[in-house]
Amino acid sequence: MKIGERCRIRTMKFSTEPYLIELGDHVAIAAGTEFITHDGATWVFEDDVDGGGIFGKIVIGNNVFIGINCIILSNTSIGDNCIVGAGSVVRGNFPENSVIAGNPAQIVSKTGIQRMLSRQNPNLLGTKNFTVSQKDKLVKDHFGIK
Repeated sequence: MKIGERCRIRTMKFSTEPYLIELGDHVAIAAGTEFITHDGATWVFEDDVDGGGIFGKIVIGNNVFIGINCIILSNTSIGDNCIVGAGSVVRGNFPENSVIAGNPAQIVSKTGIQRMLSRQNPNLLGTKNFTVSQKDKLVKDHFGIK
């Protein structure tokens, strides 16, 4: 498995062929996400395909966020600067700067639009480089929790 720099990986579900998976730089993968590099459905007709399996690579570009509980299937390529929504089932080729979501996953927006919406969100709180206690205090204060 090839992993780029500054990645944050919250899953260990990298299929039985992790060498078919490539992650670019600055990739964040949320918990519960699974990478599947083969198609197990050939089990049903394994005698007809000489017991063979179908395999494919998964390539994730740079600066990509993959939400919680996604399934990334074989023969998938996700371009740079993409966001994959929680619970998405992803297969195919997705260009850079895409917001991808659904089952089956499809492009629902562009990251530029998502960036604009995030900047306008009243619940956007600057917590980068905060300690856990600093973050907790800011979030609790923001939501009026004592």
